Amino acid sequence: MNGISESVIHHGYSDGSVQSVNGNFEEKLDELRRLMGKVDGDPLRIVGVGAGAWGSVFTAMLQEAYGSFRDKVLIRIWRRPGRTVDRATATHLFEVINSREDVLRRLIRRCAYLKYVEGRLGDRVLHADEILKDGFCLNMVDTPLCPLKVVTNLQEAVWDADIVINGLPSTETREVFEEISKYWKERITVPVIISLAKGVEAELVPEPRIITPTLMIGRATGVPIENILYLGGPNIASEIYNKEYANARICGAEKWRKPLAKFLRQPHFIVWDNGDLVTHEVMGGLKNVYAIGAGMVAALTNESATSKSVYFAHCTSEMIFITHLIAEEPEKLAGPLLADTYVTLLKGRNAWYGHKLAKGELSLEMGDSIKGKGMIQGVSAVKAFYELLSQSSLNFLDPDENKHVAPVELCPILKMLYKILILRESSVQAILQALRDETMNDPRDRIKIAQSHVFYRPSLLGQQL
Repeated sequence: MNGISESVIHHGYSDGSVQSVNGNFEEKLDELRRLMGKVDGDPLRIVGVGAGAWGSVFTAMLQEAYGSFRDKVLIRIWRRPGRTVDRATATHLFEVINSREDVLRRLIRRCAYLKYVEGRLGDRVLHADEILKDGFCLNMVDTPLCPLKVVTNLQEAVWDADIVINGLPSTETREVFEEISKYWKERITVPVIISLAKGVEAELVPEPRIITPTLMIGRATGVPIENILYLGGPNIASEIYNKEYANARICGAEKWRKPLAKFLRQPHFIVWDNGDLVTHEVMGGLKNVYAIGAGMVAALTNESATSKSVYFAHCTSEMIFITHLIAEEPEKLAGPLLADTYVTLLKGRNAWYGHKLAKGELSLEMGDSIKGKGMIQGVSAVKAFYELLSQSSLNFLDPDENKHVAPVELCPILKMLYKILILRESSVQAILQALRDETMNDPRDRIKIAQSHVFYRPSLLGQQL
């Protein structure tokens, strides 16, 4: 055994008591196994699909917590084969290894160190799946993880999985789960799926609809929606793995969200449960949209606290406005929802992308899949939300203008991001214009219109009045 499993770890509580964390984990595992109908000798099979930063960290946290109970649980992660590690990354990875004595000793014990020497010298080409086995995520090599069981054959990974963790970008979720559905045709039991993906697609015909990752998964696999959940929160992957205190919510049907919240909870990672899947998942996509703008504003104003706070006020009012289109009584922008928005605007990869664009260190021609960062999901989300909210069928009466307008007309930041990122007809500097609301309306006015329910459209999620 290695990592957390090499010893029984104790955790001290405020009342001075000491509790065995390993014992607590085994109790939680046994409880979930009973709920899923597992018998002795039949391990609970958990597989992460997708090996980006958050997907890898999430799987690694489960491996550290439960991996020592080998007769009761099998935890694996799937990633596509064939991705090579370039020479510069191999060199940096070698430096990371040699700066961490614990990692260096682990690799030497596993007889895995030599390949990194050869990779550094250019005598060997390393591959993303082989370094992931040693705990190195290609999008996050500065944060070594625990060793992981890596599978590159998708059918082998998922065909008998009890719990599937969707760690794919939203832009890849549909395609991969359509393939997965081929391997589940003969299944008797129904798997539980936890989606970490934050992004949306717009479906414009036969009528405008938002397609979230959980909807994509349900459509692709036929798994009932009560078995598909969304987990989100203020989570920067490397910080979570380094045991910085954080929280999240798992959202979906009560049958699974409550036991899974308990199973996923760790001393440094508190997971609550919530029934409002729609608001949390849509907000998960929306925050990436506005995070790109946040990065631009920060760079263009030399990190002006005033400018960033003005942007925060306007973008959160637009987010609230949009969620009231989709849900009659959406969860308030508070708690983990607000915190997730805040941390993404502050430090997430979408904010980083906007900052680099504004500084001229990246260009739009480079695309939205960035080396060392992965997919910048906010770009496709800008396009999806703009196209959806521009549809004339969603027009409503604007009380100030006394005329019917499309919802996007009340979202100046979203409109400007579309012009910058998608149409490419405005410069990055134009984002500052969106902060100067020509109507001089208080952002609260936009929220009041939203809360009046005059334009709630249940059809956007395929629901009926």
